[in-house]
Amino acid sequence: MKTALQEQVQYKLVSEEATIEMNPLIGKKISLQSTAKFRCQSCRRFVKKLFAQGFCYDCFLKSAAASPCIINPELCEGHLGKGRDPEWEKANHVQPHFVYLAVASAVKVGVTRFSQVPTRWIDQGASYAIRIAETPYRKLAGDIEVALKECFTDKTSWQAMLKNEIGDFDLVNEKWQLESVLPADLAQYMTDDDEIVEINYPVLEFPKKVTSISFDKTPLIEGTLIGIKGQYLILDGGRVLNIRKHDGYYVEFLSE
Repeated sequence: MKTALQEQVQYKLVSEEATIEMNPLIGKKISLQSTAKFRCQSCRRFVKKLFAQGFCYDCFLKSAAASPCIINPELCEGHLGKGRDPEWEKANHVQPHFVYLAVASAVKVGVTRFSQVPTRWIDQGASYAIRIAETPYRKLAGDIEVALKECFTDKTSWQAMLKNEIGDFDLVNEKWQLESVLPADLAQYMTDDDEIVEINYPVLEFPKKVTSISFDKTPLIEGTLIGIKGQYLILDGGRVLNIRKHDGYYVEFLSE
């Protein structure tokens, strides 16, 4: 889903055939039927099975967009002219990156390319976030993240996030306490930008319990759309569907 940060996050479900405005559908019944057709998001071939977030097996092993440094930025070698595709690395990873703190439930430390702010925070379901540092390329941002993992998690509890169990934290204070934690060669990249970005999601009611559903086990998913947070559709009964997880799936979509 494509997103836009406004007073309330605006969502669009985008495919090759159509773009669906999702916010007006909240409170209405929707139906999603898997067609059992899958297309690799890299090579665009139709395949029997997808890996990670929409890759065929070959692209999962070879595509730059599925490189290990996507998950572990400290492994990135793009600044050295290396990687699965050096030109792709130059365009995507040898670019300014932010290290940030975000609160989706607890405080999480993360890394994202400068052009992905605030998209990255929205996709994670963060309610508020702050930039910690700005680096000239991905590897340095990853090194900072690793140095801070003893202080903060780098994972988001999707269950707590979807139940809106949000901790109350002073992110500015949390940020500047980290200055003494970082080695001097990394602390030099800390930014003076202390803006806290707040994010509100279109949700009628947060569920008390959540159950993850997927097209792999339930080809037909239907019900009332209660809200959207992160990349999840929240349906009645606490059922939640991770749209990002199903990149490359061909689905028939109906609504009231």
